Amino acid sequence: MSEPAPPRLGVNVDHVATIRNARGGCHPDPVFAAEIAIAAGAHGITAHLREDRRHIRDEDIARLKLLHKPLNLEMAATSEMTVIALATKPHAACLVPERREERTTEGGLDVVARRSELVDVVAALGEAKIRVSLFIAPDERQVEGAVALGAPVIEIHTGAWCDAIAAGEKARRAAEFARISAAAEFAFQLGLEVHAGHGLDYATAETIAALPRVVELNIGHFLIGEAIVVGLGTAVEHMLGAVRRGRAKAKAPP
Repeated sequence: MSEPAPPRLGVNVDHVATIRNARGGCHPDPVFAAEIAIAAGAHGITAHLREDRRHIRDEDIARLKLLHKPLNLEMAATSEMTVIALATKPHAACLVPERREERTTEGGLDVVARRSELVDVVAALGEAKIRVSLFIAPDERQVEGAVALGAPVIEIHTGAWCDAIAAGEKARRAAEFARISAAAEFAFQLGLEVHAGHGLDYATAETIAALPRVVELNIGHFLIGEAIVVGLGTAVEHMLGAVRRGRAKAKAPP
């Protein structure tokens, strides 16, 4: 029996733009970084256009859309971002929570509590043939909420698990991983495509890639930080290797 295909790798280029914006101007260029990632084997590019434009800018999104690999636009479920997504027509749009005071996205989107805010956005994106994903915590109620909204994809927030690993908290680490694994299986059984991301490095990406229901990982901050030392192309190649090793360990699903 042939080895199952490893999860796709989406490379988030937000923090290339963070470095650029620290001094202004146009260097380093997140689009050029995206081209390097694609040349190294990335299956797609992810970019988060925030309300405050702290890193990615509107013109970055327009240029990233012209690349020959899929663009996954991370966005808040606001009227402004919906208009931009409908005009840009990225391959995918991942709806995420967003607060001005956060450094990065903290926690998953509460699709149960915010259903009334999300339903029209999900429908509009879907009607425009943009693949909609919802960035949620590994929780069955949130998975069920995604189904109720009609989104075809969820992206499981892996941040709490990664934080537990970094803190050396073995019990919480085990509990969070169990939640991720259970949520992935539950989502698959309900007909959803399962992605994962947030806080992943080589080792944790390898572990998540061993979950047979996960078909895509989106990774940014670690790869951009690693690129400072080894170069972005090399970092992407190493990550793809980690993902392949993880999938080789995957148990065949029932």
